[in-house]
This record gives sequence, C-alpha cells and structure tokens, in this order.
Amino acid sequence: MAEQRHRPETEGGIGSKALRQLAWPLRLTHLGLWAERLSRAFWPLWTLVLLALSAAAFGLQDLGTHLQVQTGLALTGLLALLALVLGLRQFRRPTRAEALNRLDASLPGRPISALQDQQLIGARDPLSEGVWRVHQARMAARLAEAKPVAPDLQLSSRDPYSLRYVALTAAVMAACFGSFWRAAEVTGVTPGPALAAAGGPAWEGWARPPAYTGQPTLYLNDIQAGEVQIPVGSRIQIRLYGEAGGLRVEQSIAQVAPPEAATGAGDAVPQGLGGLSELLVSQSGRLEIAGAGGREWQVIATPDLAPEITLSGEMKREAAGRFKQEFTASDDYGVTAGQVTISLDLAKVTRRYGLEPEPEPFAPVVLDLPMPVKGNRSEISQTIIDDLSEHVFANLPVVMQFEVTDAAGNHGAAAPYAVTLPGKRFFDPTAAAVAEMRRDLLWNRENLPRLSQLLKAIGYRPEELRAQEAAKRLRVAVRAMDRLPQPLSDADRDQVAAELWAIAYLFEEGDLGSAAERLERAQQRLEEAMKNGASPEEIDELMKELQQAMRDYMRELGQQPRDPSQQGGGESREVTQDQIQQLLDEIERLMKEGKTAEAMEKMEQLRALMENLQMQQGQGEGEGEGQGGQGAMRDLGETLKNQQGLSDEAYRGMQRGRNGGQGGEGQSGEGQDPGELADRQRELRDKLNELQNGQLPGDGSEKGEAGRDRLGEAERAMREAEEALREGDLSGALDKQAEAMQGLREGMKDLGEAMNDRERQPGGEGGDQPPRDARRVDPNATDPLGREPGDSARIGSDRNMVENNPDQRARQLLDEIRRRSGEAERPDAELNYLKRLLELF
Repeated sequence: MAEQRHRPETEGGIGSKALRQLAWPLRLTHLGLWAERLSRAFWPLWTLVLLALSAAAFGLQDLGTHLQVQTGLALTGLLALLALVLGLRQFRRPTRAEALNRLDASLPGRPISALQDQQLIGARDPLSEGVWRVHQARMAARLAEAKPVAPDLQLSSRDPYSLRYVALTAAVMAACFGSFWRAAEVTGVTPGPALAAAGGPAWEGWARPPAYTGQPTLYLNDIQAGEVQIPVGSRIQIRLYGEAGGLRVEQSIAQVAPPEAATGAGDAVPQGLGGLSELLVSQSGRLEIAGAGGREWQVIATPDLAPEITLSGEMKREAAGRFKQEFTASDDYGVTAGQVTISLDLAKVTRRYGLEPEPEPFAPVVLDLPMPVKGNRSEISQTIIDDLSEHVFANLPVVMQFEVTDAAGNHGAAAPYAVTLPGKRFFDPTAAAVAEMRRDLLWNRENLPRLSQLLKAIGYRPEELRAQEAAKRLRVAVRAMDRLPQPLSDADRDQVAAELWAIAYLFEEGDLGSAAERLERAQQRLEEAMKNGASPEEIDELMKELQQAMRDYMRELGQQPRDPSQQGGGESREVTQDQIQQLLDEIERLMKEGKTAEAMEKMEQLRALMENLQMQQGQGEGEGEGQGGQGAMRDLGETLKNQQGLSDEAYRGMQRGRNGGQGGEGQSGEGQDPGELADRQRELRDKLNELQNGQLPGDGSEKGEAGRDRLGEAERAMREAEEALREGDLSGALDKQAEAMQGLREGMKDLGEAMNDRERQPGGEGGDQPPRDARRVDPNATDPLGREPGDSARIGSDRNMVENNPDQRARQLLDEIRRRSGEAERPDAELNYLKRLLELF
C-alpha cells in the first residue's frame, strides 16, 4: 500500500476543476458559518431590540410618566450596549479554510483532504501508482456530490428560557395589532425638542375607543377635516412635533379645566411633556389642531346606551318547588352581568295567624342572572332557575327587580314584577302544617310558644299519623324547643327551622312499606294538588308518581293467590290494567285541558275502582255474613274517612284562631262556622247509629261484641265532639274527634277479626281452616276462561275452551292473553304459559 503524505488544508492543493465544483457549496457553507457565529454572539442584542420595538409599537411609553419613560430608554440603551460589547468579544470571523474543512468533514472519506495529499511511498512503483490514481479518482467523484453544510443555529444551551422566541412572538403581534409608527413617539421624550424630520408629519393623533366596543383605533392623520364619530369614553392622544408653541390643541369634547391664558372659541389643551396631549371624549364638540398644517373635526360622541331587560311570560313552578323565569336582555355593545333582587311585598301579605306579628328584618335575596359563556351578548335570552323553598319568602308575595349591567357600568332594569314566590308545595296535611309552623318561626321568633303548642297537638297521638318515624322526630323536636332559652338566638332558630323542614319532608314522603299505602298516598296528593290549583309541572310529577304506585300495586296483586270462592257466579267485577291506564290517561288529558271538575270526577271513579279491586282481593265473604257484613264494613270505613275530614277542618279552624283554642270571629274550616261543623258531626253520629242497629259481622262472638262496644264508645265521643263544636270549643272538639276515630278503628279491627274467624269455620260451625284445594267450589261457577269445574274442585273440562263458550267474553280473553304475551317484562314462566294457551286456540 502506498504511503501518503498529507499537505496542509489549503486551497493550493486542489485543482482548478475541483475548485469549480466546490464554488457554490463552499460559498454557502461559509455564509452559514457567518450566520451561526453572528447568532451565537449577538442573540441577546437582537432579542432586546425586538422587545423594545414591540413595547413601543403597543404604546407602552404612554402608560408611564416622562421620567419613567426616559429611565426605561436609558436602561434599554445600556443593556443594548452591553450586549453589543459582549457579542463583539465573542465573535470570531470565519475563514474560507474553516468553511472548506467543515464541507470536507461532511463528506465520507474526507475527499478534499484526500485530493490534497501526495504519494510518498511507492511513487515509482507502477502498481502502487495505479492504486493511488484509482483512490484519487474515487475521491474526486465523491467531491462532485458535495452540498452546502447547514449552519447550527440551535441556541437552547445559551438561551435556556427561550427569550429569543418571546421577542420574536412579540414582534409578530406588534406587526399585526400594533403600529411601529408609534416607536417614533419615543423620540419626543429625549432631552431637547424633537424636531420633525424633513417631509415628516408635524403632528400625529390617535383615537382609541374603549376595548369593550370592539372598534379599531383611528389614526387621525388619515381622517380628513369634517365629521367623525367616536364612542363616548374614547381616549384621544395627539403628538405635536416642532418648536414649542408652533401647534396647539383646541377642543370642546372633553370636560377639562382650561388654563388661565386660554382664549378663543374652544379650550386650549396644554401639551404634556414631549408634546403629547391626551383627551377623554365625554361629549360632542370641536377638535382642532391649530397652526400650520393643522386640522379641525366636528366630533360626534356616540353615547353608550344603557342595557334593557324584559321578562318573557309568567313565572313557572316546577314540581320540586323550583321556579323558572325567562328574560331577554339587550345592549348596544353587550350585557356583562345581571341580577334579580327579591324583596318581601309586606303590604300584600295576609297578616293572620303566625304572620300577624311584625316580621323580623329580612335582607332581600339577590340572585345572579345566568349569562352565556360565549357568543355575542348584544341580545340574549336566558332562563333563571332557582329553588327558594326553604327561604321565609317562599309562597309569599314578593317583588322581583331584574337588572343588567354593561361594560361601561350602565344599568338597566325591568319593571318591578309582583308575584307569589314559588316554593315546595306539601300535599300531606300534616307536612303542610309543620312547614307552616317553620315559616312562622322564621317570620318572628316570638311565635315559638304558639307553634310549640300546635306541634304538640299535631303529635298528640303519633300512632294515628301515617309516617311514624316523622312523628317520633316531631315529639323529640318539640321537647327540644321547650328547653331552648328565650329569646331564641339566630343559631337556635335556624337549627329548629332545619329540623322542622326535615320532619315536614318525612311526613310528605312517608315511610310507607306496602304498595297499597303508596297508592293511597299518591291518590290523595294528586287530589290535593287538583283542589289547590297546582301548576302543570306539579300535576305531571304527581301523575307519574300515581302511575308508578299503580304499577307497583298491580304487580303486588298479581303475585297474590286468588281465592276460588270469589270466582263464582260471574258477579265479581274484573279490573284490567288497561282499564286503569285508560282512566289515568283521561285524568291527565282533562288536567292539561284545564277541566279540573271533570278530572276530579274521574279521580273519584278511579278511587271507587281501586276500592272495589281491594275488596275483591281481601278475605272471602263468609256464608253467614254475606254481602251485608262486607257492606257494613265499607260503610264503617267511609264513616271513619268522613270523621277524619271533619277533624281536619276543625283543626284548620283552630289554626286560624287567634288564641289557638277558639274559632276566631266565629269562622272555622273552609268558610264554615262551628255550628255547621256540629251539624255535620251529628250526621256522622246518626250514620254510625244506623250501622250499629244494622247487620254487623261477628254476632254472638267475643270479637264481634268487643267491636260493638268500641263503636259505642266512638258514638259517645262523637256526641261530646258535637257539643264542643256548638259551644265553639274547637280544641276540645278535636280531642273528642280523635277518641271517636280511635274507637272506629279498634271496632273495625275487632269486627274484621270476627268475620275472619267465621270464614275459617266450614259451614259456619267452627273448626280449623281446611286446605285451599279442599274448599267447596260452586258447581254452577265457571273459571275466567268459561270452563266448567271438574270433580274434586278441579277446574276444567275435556271440551275445547273456545268452542265451549264462543261469545264476546271468550274473544276478550283471547285479546287479553295476546296482549300479555307481548309484554317482555313478565316472568319467563308466565310468558311460556301464555304461549301454550295461544297454541291451544
């Protein structure tokens, strides 16, 4: 192998042909070295220059005082000088040899250095010389592929905080949204007068509208003399150049105190330091730059109009007690915020009972109006939804004041809106009474002794209340109230109010376990809502509750075994779920159409229908008692219900009384005096006497006689309640009515047990109850599919079901089987059974 001798890396060792090949790659590589070393040495300088120019383009110099601007300029100049000195010390001028070496290093085998080498060993050997020539040819071929080497402009190691990118971004933003012409304003703050350059402007002016208007900045030099519209609140800046006193600003658009030497048609605005004048437009008028090359404008100041707000429709009440109110607001530049202030309308409050004392001072309720998160706010339509059920203003007359604000601070208000503030509506009478006591406590804490007595009356017999858990909590709360020190502190009052609210909720929702109780409660709540004029939303919510309770009840009935003794003779009335659903749909339709009276009639039909269904699902009728015993029990239940209603009216009458013991002004109940209530009490007592003289279950049995004694005690309590009502003693009447209801309940319980004992005796002679499949079956009875009973109480025959009774009843049963077979939620066993029935048809 030939030994090589390497010559120094100079251009002298490369031929003219090779140099021609390397001309442009070498030149561009050399320029890259210049860019690389300049950027590394002077990046702090150009970063500082870009930041300063961007700040000037955005008008940073206008935010500070003259001294602050001068200090900033001096500091910027010192930093720039320091960056220049450091850059000059670090900069090293790149040579062509360095560029040639970088280009050679970028090529495989360093062909430039190889072409500069000479053969030292074996120079006279032909074979060695041949190898050398081949090597030189290969390097020359690689040299032909030479390309410029890109400079290394990465400065992350020198600029770890990326200040150069910050400066570059600021410069781009200034070019797009600022004005580099404003950088010339900085010259006005340097020491000595700033003379305008030859051919440059003698003055400059800018009008900047408020940012919330979204209007651009106006360059007054581009606006010819005449009229110009500028929003009120715009800031006008005028820069005057040249000698002092050559130009002056006269105006009547800003309310500024004129200097003592000012004369002429308008106010002369003294120039600030550096020839800068600033005005804040407050009215229409004249703006003039007086002097050589000046200009005059008639400025029309467009005012920022106050926003407007109007209510859309009436306030709506949701079922849970929330209220909804739609509103529309508008402004010329956009609404920024809004609120509604709710104040008690004391003049419209009916001052009686717990509201008779003077109310404690209540601060108005202030709610923020909802605003759109994005989009244009010049005209918005929103709905405020809130729940103030627990506030003392709930269900009382209030005045609502809607108000909106724009960015300029202007206010716009709608007309005061007088309305009864919606709140949670309690349909259970006990829950409503507890909620009313809570409101009275919040109205004035002096009502505590009165409401304590009333709450004791409500919980006098907790076993008669439906929600037992709520009754227990009520008694505990009343005892705790009696121990509280007087007068109540704010903390104690709020604690008692919170507990009463929870108790009212428990009474309203109840702790009902069976589907029948839930259904009864749902019916009662819907009837109360219809009577009290509830909102459509509340009616819809209660209808859903009733339908759910109805479905639960029907499902519970479907799981109970039927008594064959109730299937005889075809006299029992069958009730299908479709019939009930049709009745519910009809009630809902009538309520939507506003036909409350018709809806109430349908509700009575539904109640009667469900009572009939419950009676059929109850115990079978005893042979000895017959229909008379069942009818008597139904009449006793109706008497108990009427007695409960009469007691509720008497309680409401006492509640309206001034001292809690008398009717107050001779009125009680719903517009009835105690005399009318006494007449109704007498009618109930007569009805009970008639039932006692009639056929009651359990004649001669121990339970039957005990039941009759209980009814006798109830009759005596009714007589005493009637006497108390005639004397106007509502409190005493309530106690006797409670005793009458207790006697009715216990009497009905004893009579029911006597009737059940009689039914367990075959043939009415006593003995244990036989198995269900051994009970006697009516030989003339047919099953629901119209088949005759077989022997040994086996229902069914060998004849085809449809051919046996091909009448309308059979077709109805077929339709019902098909309908039920299509309900996927039914159990699989039931669906398979229905499918087998259809196959038989």
